[in-house]
Amino acid sequence: MHPIIFFSKMDFSQSNLFGYIEDLQELTIIERPVRRSLKTPEEIERLTVDEELSDIERAVYLLSSGQDIQGTSVVANLPVLMRQNPAETLRRVVPKIREVLHVAGVEMQLTAAVSFLTVLQEESVSIHTYSHSFLHIILQNLEHRDAGVSNAWLETLLAVIEALPKETVRHEILNPLVSKAQLSQTLQSRLVSCKILGKLANKFEAHIIKREILPLVKSLCHDVEYEVRACVCRQLEHIAQGIGTELTKTVVLPELVELARDEGSSVRLAAFETLVNLLDMIDADDRSQTVLPLVKSFCEKSFKSDESILLSLSFHLGKLCNGLYGIFTPEQHLRFLEFYKKLSTLGLQQENGHNDNQLQLQTLEQEKKYILVRKNCAYNFPAMIVFVDPKNFHLELYSIFFCLCHDPEVSVRYTMAISFYEVAKLLNSGVYSIHKELVTLLQDESLEVLDALVGHLPEILELMTTGGENNGSESKLLSIPDLIPALTTAEQRAATSLKWRTHEKLLQKYACLPHIISSDQIYYRFLHRMLTIILTNNVLPVQKAAARTLCVYLRYNRKQEQRQEVIQKLIEQLGQGKSYWNRLRFLDTCEFIMELFSKSFFCKYFFLPVLELTHDPVANVRIKLCCLLPKVKSTLKIPTDKHLLQQLELCIRKLLCQEKDKDVLTIVKKTVLELDRMEISVDAFQKRFYENDLLDQEKERQEHLLLEMEQLEKEKQQNEGRSTNINDKIFEKKRRDSKSSLLSKSITLSVPGSSSGTSSGKEDKKSKLVRSQSFNTQVLHPKYSNIDKCPNKNSATGYTSSASVMGKSSMLSFSDDSFRTHSTGNSGNAAFPSSSSSRNLFNSADQKNNGNKESQSRKMSM
Repeated sequence: MHPIIFFSKMDFSQSNLFGYIEDLQELTIIERPVRRSLKTPEEIERLTVDEELSDIERAVYLLSSGQDIQGTSVVANLPVLMRQNPAETLRRVVPKIREVLHVAGVEMQLTAAVSFLTVLQEESVSIHTYSHSFLHIILQNLEHRDAGVSNAWLETLLAVIEALPKETVRHEILNPLVSKAQLSQTLQSRLVSCKILGKLANKFEAHIIKREILPLVKSLCHDVEYEVRACVCRQLEHIAQGIGTELTKTVVLPELVELARDEGSSVRLAAFETLVNLLDMIDADDRSQTVLPLVKSFCEKSFKSDESILLSLSFHLGKLCNGLYGIFTPEQHLRFLEFYKKLSTLGLQQENGHNDNQLQLQTLEQEKKYILVRKNCAYNFPAMIVFVDPKNFHLELYSIFFCLCHDPEVSVRYTMAISFYEVAKLLNSGVYSIHKELVTLLQDESLEVLDALVGHLPEILELMTTGGENNGSESKLLSIPDLIPALTTAEQRAATSLKWRTHEKLLQKYACLPHIISSDQIYYRFLHRMLTIILTNNVLPVQKAAARTLCVYLRYNRKQEQRQEVIQKLIEQLGQGKSYWNRLRFLDTCEFIMELFSKSFFCKYFFLPVLELTHDPVANVRIKLCCLLPKVKSTLKIPTDKHLLQQLELCIRKLLCQEKDKDVLTIVKKTVLELDRMEISVDAFQKRFYENDLLDQEKERQEHLLLEMEQLEKEKQQNEGRSTNINDKIFEKKRRDSKSSLLSKSITLSVPGSSSGTSSGKEDKKSKLVRSQSFNTQVLHPKYSNIDKCPNKNSATGYTSSASVMGKSSMLSFSDDSFRTHSTGNSGNAAFPSSSSSRNLFNSADQKNNGNKESQSRKMSM
């Protein structure tokens, strides 16, 4: 059979032929640069170096006769040469670099500045040797004609100054600086001198700064070039920190005041920012008499004639208001607050259809500037809450908070989302007043805003539920009905976007929800969604984040039927799924289960389903399973799980005998060696596994208490109707019998007596329920950090937390007879019993032994 060619589709008309020719010409044009870039044999010969040369000889040869690109490569490799052979490098290579740098280009100069800084940071040689070999080269290239090169060498020099001894700095840097800072020197030289003076102020004592550095600073403050005045003005902050408060008041502050009135806008801006940074060093009198009038003039001019300072003023306004708070009159306090409000809505005023002469069309540059101003106001919002006092937030700042959270620009809302947690902390008990804005930001159209908010979402939700007056667990989030839909919407929007990192981060933070909302809400709104993500999402980090969060939800679920349903779905849809990808995720989920649950729970529900994957047809699944087997074996206890250990050994034998894949067989052999070295823990406490056993016992106790809570809640619901009827009958009986004085005594004696037996039983049940609910608030719903950061290894912090939890749970009176009879009586309905009767609930003999062991363990810990 020959292929059928449809010539009718090919158009060989004249116009199309010209089109084909043009396309071919474009292809030839594209090829030309490639051909030109090829090296000729002569060029290749010049670039070839003898392979027998050592590294030092090759470096000297390339610096002497090589091309610029080869010399740049040698300079970049200087830190490596210094590590390998510092003596020869300093003797032969560094002098060559010094010669080459006189005529080197910009690229080699920048590379040399970075390499010299790297040699200093790595401390390949002593600081004395470094200053002798490298300092003069750095100083020679400081005044390079290229500004970028000069700045690069200056950064290297400033880092060197911190490491050099004072005498070297004084003789090699400070003394030559006196001549280079003179007015006769170039502009670049004077700018470099300003920056060096700021660094030297932290190097010497106050009297040396006063005698040798301050005269240079004063002359530079009166330089004819505004660039020099602005540069030295920014160094006055470091100089003030070096000379102390007294000299700052008499020397630095007058210079700053004069520079704040300079004709150059950049100089005024530098003076303003330096004043704000030095507020802590200025006393109250100077603040009220000197700084405050300057700030007022800056605020007035920022809208009228000097818009260059507007951005800086909006950025430093929070720090400025709190720094001058003590000297403000009520009128000034109100004026600065109104100024902040005006900046927060700058550029958002509408003309309302009128074309007044005062309202001009905003240019694009103005619009960008106004956006930055509002962003700075969002950044300063927590500081302004402190300024007005959190008690006055709703009256003074809530309208501005609303506007900033609904700002049309993403960058403003992003900044508000970042600072939302700080605002919530400051409001404390009044945090409920901003719950609508939390819902708004969760539903924001920009995922950047959502990503910024999610960073502290667990802390924010905790403040929302515990910061108000209603701290009871039953009233959680009843006052914020829109929050759960907002959380689900946020997750769905992140899932449909291409920003999978935001989705992963969101799923990780959602692990805090058991501490925030009820178990039923999690089950119906979030748990099944996590399972869907594991099954359908294509991004591995997202699937793992969903798997871990699902395990957290399962860990704190309070209904046995729901737990059984989720466990069954995990085994059937993941462990026995058709896709090998799902079976791999099942193994990931089992890792999280071993981390979060007790050993008995994993052995009961997941041990055998994991071992079934040894027969998986896909080699990658078997490899992952083999890597997981040591963790699986660590969940066993002898002699309780002896039959499971036999199943594990049987599966390993089958893998060794029947495995045909070479890679899997290699992993199996390594795993066998590791399993042989492992020691299995025993049911009784041992010193080797003391911390592990202690944590595992606490997890198991928590799982048993979940059963107790579920049973007690059922009994409470059943008895609520009966108790109300009985109480009504007793009340009616008392009311009737109170009419006759003869029968009143008998009734008053009989009624309490008859109700004492039932009331005592009810009180016992109520006490159990109270203890279980207290466990629910203290243990079952730990802080978000405990949920998110369950360690795989038993660290010291994990042990301490477990000990503290045991201290709390000791109040639950596990040794109480009522608890013992109740738990043994309902052992058949337990959702988390162990695989055998010895690890179900404690019988009397085991309790005595465990009590003795626990007392011994407490003595050991003491």
